[in-house]
Amino acid sequence: MNILKIENLTKIYPNGVKALDGVTLTITNGMFGLLGANGAGKSSLMRTIATLQQQDGGSVTFNGHDILLKPMEIRRCLGYLPQEFGVYPKVSAEKLLDHIAVLKGITNKVDRKQQIESLLQQTNLYAHRKKSVHTFSGGMRQRFGIAQALLGAPKIIIVDEPTAGLDPEERNRFLNLLSEIGEQVIVILSTHIVEDVHGLCSKMAIMDQGRIIKTGEPAALVAELQGQVWTRGMDREQLPEIKERLHVISTRLVSGKTQVRVKSADMPDTGFELAQAGLEDVYFTSTIENKSFVNQ
Repeated sequence: MNILKIENLTKIYPNGVKALDGVTLTITNGMFGLLGANGAGKSSLMRTIATLQQQDGGSVTFNGHDILLKPMEIRRCLGYLPQEFGVYPKVSAEKLLDHIAVLKGITNKVDRKQQIESLLQQTNLYAHRKKSVHTFSGGMRQRFGIAQALLGAPKIIIVDEPTAGLDPEERNRFLNLLSEIGEQVIVILSTHIVEDVHGLCSKMAIMDQGRIIKTGEPAALVAELQGQVWTRGMDREQLPEIKERLHVISTRLVSGKTQVRVKSADMPDTGFELAQAGLEDVYFTSTIENKSFVNQ
């Protein structure tokens, strides 16, 4: 069992932005979803875990090793797919994977070849192995990114906003690939897309303004909110008055009408109907309550 322990982690950038504010998490084998809006601090946390930047306070240990004191203890067993990654122009997928494998310390040529062929098959890129990676579609590049992250049989894999910009078919293919590899190792899925976490992760955390504001199992967090979410369609002009009186979770336009979702222990007003709670409701409720707490 692999164990990643993050305790009271803080990071303040030179411009004064507090990207991480006392982050504490314990993550073990399986898919772990880190859900938050852009700017919530997810990438700062991923970069710190990957030892690409040092924290200002707190600690990160992996299988008992302090990664600040011994960064190689996590680097040698880490697979990392950042939000954006560059590739060499005019270099084929096969040759680029071989180059990255050497950089990762896989010196045995036969071992490298076996790993590369296996990963190209696993990511459904074997037929495209002779093509230059810079010509790949967005989904193919993300699958190549997972292939390079899996070189060397890592014990912890970090994927940062992996499905942003992918079409639905590529997104499903990519998520299925992640679910296949996320059983015997730690896979941290950092994303702002609620559906990615709900369908894939057994454990999750919600991050907002550099803080962890909610943790647990997605199904359990949704169950906590059941019976408290109410919905109603209304004209846009009615919204300001409703927001003044009620705990509005979210609003969206449906068939020309504004659909409002409200959190309340009882029926909040006439015309509202009890709705099935979802992970999106958990996310919006948590972030709204966190902002209210911070602004007090």
